[in-house]
Formats: sequence, C-alpha cells, structure tokens
Amino acid sequence: MTLSLAALYQTLHQRPRPEDVAEMLLLLLQPQLTPAQTAMLRRAAAHSLRRNGWQYSAMSNTFRTVVGANRQLHKTAEIFQLTVTPPVDGDVPAEVEQFLHQVNPLLGKQAGQHNYRTDRLDRAARAAAGLDLSKRKYNKRFRTIRHLEEKLETMRQQQRKIEFEQVAKHGLVRELSYEAFAQDLDSAAFIAYFTARCNVRSEFTIAGQQRPYDEVADMLFQRCAGHTPSLVARWWGKATQPPSPTANWWAIAHVYPAPHVLAQLSSTQQGELLGRWTSLLHEMALYLRQVWVRNTFQRESMVVKRGDDSSTWNAAAGAWNKARDAWINLLYALGMEFVLDELCVGKALRLMAADVVAWHRSAGQGLDPNTQVWAALPLPWEVFTGTATCTRTQVRAACQRVGLDPEKSGWLAPRPHGVVAFRPTPELVHGVEVANPYLAAVLKRHRYFSGKPYRPVQPDMN
Repeated sequence: MTLSLAALYQTLHQRPRPEDVAEMLLLLLQPQLTPAQTAMLRRAAAHSLRRNGWQYSAMSNTFRTVVGANRQLHKTAEIFQLTVTPPVDGDVPAEVEQFLHQVNPLLGKQAGQHNYRTDRLDRAARAAAGLDLSKRKYNKRFRTIRHLEEKLETMRQQQRKIEFEQVAKHGLVRELSYEAFAQDLDSAAFIAYFTARCNVRSEFTIAGQQRPYDEVADMLFQRCAGHTPSLVARWWGKATQPPSPTANWWAIAHVYPAPHVLAQLSSTQQGELLGRWTSLLHEMALYLRQVWVRNTFQRESMVVKRGDDSSTWNAAAGAWNKARDAWINLLYALGMEFVLDELCVGKALRLMAADVVAWHRSAGQGLDPNTQVWAALPLPWEVFTGTATCTRTQVRAACQRVGLDPEKSGWLAPRPHGVVAFRPTPELVHGVEVANPYLAAVLKRHRYFSGKPYRPVQPDMN
C-alpha cells in the first residue's frame, strides 16, 4: 500500500486524466468499497487509457515546466574554464543563482550588474580589480554572464507563471506533503481524484466549463464525511455511511477549501490557511499590476486584441480568483466576514477570445454581467495595496445594478456548488474536442486551433 499511495501522491504533481486516477483507486479501495461505490468507480475507470482501445492521449499528463539554462551554464563554464563540481542543474533557478554567485566575483562584478553601457569595467578598473584580461576577453565573459543572468530572470518569471497556473487549477495541493497526504486513505483518494478533476483542461465552448465536483468526487468525499450531522445534513441533506475515523480535513482543505471542510479544522489551522492565502493574494496583486501595466486591455469588455498577453493575464487572474474564493471562505469559517465591510477585493476577469464573444452574441447572449461589475469596481491591486477603497456596500451595489446576486455569484460570500454527473475527459486540441487522439496529435503538431498560422500536413514522399 505504501508504494501505491506514493504513486497516487505523484499524481498531485502531474496532470493525469481523472479516469486514470479512478483506475488506481479501484486497486487501492476495492476491499473497502460498497457494491454501489465499486460500480461508480468502474464506470469512471472504464474510460481510462489502460482500458481504452487507443491506450494513448495527445494531451500531456504533466504541467508545463521551466525551460532551463543548461546551454548557458555550459557556455559560461567553458569560457571561464571552470569544472563545476557537483554539476549544476540548469532547470533549478536556485542552483543557477548559486553558480552566478561563484562566477560574478571572477569578473569583479555584483549580481544583476550587467548593463553593457554602465556596468563594464574600463582598463584602469580591470587593473585595480586584478583582472589581467584584454578588453575583448573581458567583454566576452561579461556578455556570457549577462546572458545567464537574463536567462535566470526569465526562468523565475516562467516559474512564477506556472505556479499561478497550478494554483488556479487546484489551489494549495502542490504544497501538501506526502506525510499529510498519506495519513488517511479515504482522504488521499478524494484529494487525488478531485485534484485530477480540477486539472481538466478548459474547452472551447459557450455552455460553461466542467465543474470538478462530480458524482465520483462526491462519493469519495462522503467516505470521509459519513453521516456527521454538522457536515452532511447541512450541506448535502442525505444520509451516508459512517465517517472515516481518521479523515484528514487539513489535507483536504488544500484542494477543496469549501466552508463545510474548513468548519472541521481547528481555529489554529484555519488561521494558518488564512495567512497563507492572504500572503498569496498580496503576491498576486502585485503580479497582476505588473501584467496590467505592460498591456492595454479593454477593461469594459475584456476581449483579447492583437498584442495582448492573454495567457499570462488569464493564468494570474485564475489564481487570484481561486485564492480570493478560499480567502472569503476562511473569513466566514472564522466568523470574520466583517472584514469585507472595509476590505472587499474584487474578482479579476479573464480575457476572452473575440471568436468566443462572437459565438456568445450569435447565440443571443450578451456581455457577462460579471465583466460589468469588474469594470465598475477599483482594480484588485489598488484595493489590496491601499490606494483605493472597495467595501461590501460598493460590491453589492455594483452587482445589483447588473442583476447579479452578490452572494450566489461569489462576490460577497462562499460560492455554492452542486454535484454534476461524471463525464469522460474529452480529447482536446487548444480547447477543441477531437474524437481520435492520433488525429489530435497531428492537428496539434501543425498548430491547428492555436490562433497561429497553421503548418499544412506535408505528404510523406518515401
């Protein structure tokens, strides 16, 4: 079981299809499942890659990773004639930074001082620093370090963006330790499956995205919740089996910080999560501002136009909204919702592609009213950094002007949700469903549906 739980834990840092996680759970939970629970898991596992006729998916089972600096590292070591022991992992920003701390003094410079006009040493300064190098050799080494430092900064930006993409999908689950994950099998099963559901890719549609809490997730959650009156009777209104005596609500709250989960935590645990989410909100507020000022988004419509960095903005906005939801849930769990009377940061609306907007209009749908609320309120970072004020009263008024319920829409209260039916994961190419995974791989390789000029498929002349 230890090895199986370790394999299940690894799925938290990958992107498997929920059906494949269900396949793993059948092996782990089989002796403890009721016939109805076994049947439900089998319906999901029936669509796993192992049981599928294709046994293949064109969609990656991992998240994007940072493009490392190994090439720049090797070039720097070659030019400086260094033997790096132990070897530096160019995919890890911290190791690249440590390498630069060793190399920069060899050129008499400080980290980050790589402006080619102002930071280079002249002949006298090189002599004073004990550098017996010609101007040509010095410039070559300076450029090499400059390229590596610029690459390091790019890696940090990529890493930050990828982390926010993952927060937008599954919250804080990436911070969950194996020890906490493995404390209770039922909790681990729910966390793994629900995380996989949260990580399902968005579809190109106007019908709304899949909701992660499906009937399989609900069944697994009920194995933890059981018939606890304060939990199930209040939120689900149905009887269930006896609760797991060791349900790990702390671990579950990392991916599913719903009010009824947070209610099971101690005040210390609730306070710790509130602090973590608040710190994350502060970090993301500053990041959102950086992205905003680099672009010229149309705030009133949030429709993408040429030149907009929509992927970076949408990743950050998704993470902001996920953190904001958890933050509001925790305020209510702690009885601190009075904070919203003075500090009520708003949502951050994602950018929409123009073709999706046109699709909405052709179907008789107008502008999402949430966009109008977003445009009417101060920007999130202005509120969070204290340069503007946004209160519960302001948000309520903005919602009411466009006919939104401020509580049910998630602007002022925990967002409610129900249980959706299980649906097999579609094979997608940039959000467009393709029935055949091999065809999907070809379309993706030739950039179809990507918004970029496609590369026509060239016939094989051999």
